[in-house]
Amino acid sequence: MKRLTQLIHDDMRPALGVTEPGAIAFAVATAKEHVTGALQEVRIVLNSGMYKNAFTCGIPNSNEVGNAHAAALGYVAADAAKGLECLDGVTAAHNREAKRLVEAGWVKVEMGEVSSRIHIHVVITTDEGTASLTIDDAHTNITEIRENERVVFSRRVAKEWDTSSSEDVPLIHRYSLRQILHYVKTVPLEEISFIGAAYEMNLALFEEAIRNRKTTFAHFLYQQNGKQIISTDEQKSASLLCNAAIEARVLGLPLPAMSITGSGAHGIIATLPLYAASKVNGWTHEQLLRATALSYLVCMYIKEHSGKLSAFCGCAIAAGTGMACGLAYQKGGSLKTLTLTIQNMASSITGMICDGGNHGCTMKGIVAVDAAYRSVELALAGIAIEKEHGINGKTPEDTMYHMGLIASPGMVGTEKVIVDIMRDK
Repeated sequence: MKRLTQLIHDDMRPALGVTEPGAIAFAVATAKEHVTGALQEVRIVLNSGMYKNAFTCGIPNSNEVGNAHAAALGYVAADAAKGLECLDGVTAAHNREAKRLVEAGWVKVEMGEVSSRIHIHVVITTDEGTASLTIDDAHTNITEIRENERVVFSRRVAKEWDTSSSEDVPLIHRYSLRQILHYVKTVPLEEISFIGAAYEMNLALFEEAIRNRKTTFAHFLYQQNGKQIISTDEQKSASLLCNAAIEARVLGLPLPAMSITGSGAHGIIATLPLYAASKVNGWTHEQLLRATALSYLVCMYIKEHSGKLSAFCGCAIAAGTGMACGLAYQKGGSLKTLTLTIQNMASSITGMICDGGNHGCTMKGIVAVDAAYRSVELALAGIAIEKEHGINGKTPEDTMYHMGLIASPGMVGTEKVIVDIMRDK
């Protein structure tokens, strides 16, 4: 099952700030490398999920928010070579210049297709020519670059997953929950030791949240936990670590998170509550790494059904369910326990909406941690919303599939309503 190890390894990525502003800045910065001359216009078209997620999102090293400013910073300051950390070197002077471009109307952002599939199309026009760039399906997956309409780079666009064809089934969906659990229990520890890098990165972001005065939830949760990072209260410690880090991320504090499934908040939720539980209970580092592998893989399983960017909160639902399974594993839960945990999570928070990457993600993270703890507590006692009820399926794989369907295609109409509300405010 080395393929599962490789899947986790390839999916873990550092990301500075919420992933969508970073992806927008990366796209513009890369396109800029293919044109010279004085700027006349930056035009960018985003799918609905991308547009929504960056709409009011904090940007690293900036007091500004949103799509247009992220695009403008991509033009004046971003280092494309750094990928999703491309805004690492932004200065006050860069912010002033970016704001000038936005206010002068030189940066235009449009919403294109209502879709859960990532799509970014950038056209930069100068007095000497044009450059265009397209990203599809993953935040830095460039599929085409043009210079003055001449294609200089092209990569085949991935097809929508068609589960009727085994060749198109995502790797994670070729495994059952039973097989995933077997992998988690038996994979050599050294093979998954790289997962530890997620804790180093995400804990540093948490520590920045506690130091920084821009955060509010972080300081309140710290007070609630008796002014301790790790107290004797496992759930409060888990909520503090997880949601302080999420708040730091969405406010644009200048440290990266280790993302999973293309999202730093997913990566935070999938890891930091497990770290807190491990510290409170004195569990081993090996238990933590194995639980995190399970957390990641369950998150991936649901996200491949729901789409990368949809109208439901993948952070709470996909990453939260993954984390709940990791927590159940840490507490000695069996395959049956994991199945019941997934049923409880599916029956409780599946309908939670995503209204963009913003301060509200902190509240959604709080709800996710609370739901995970209650779901696991009940599952360990053999109590769950049984498979006959609601969207639960006959198997845990069916339940996770149904959770994904609620997002895509189920909430496509909801996505448009959310964006309309955000635009009208």
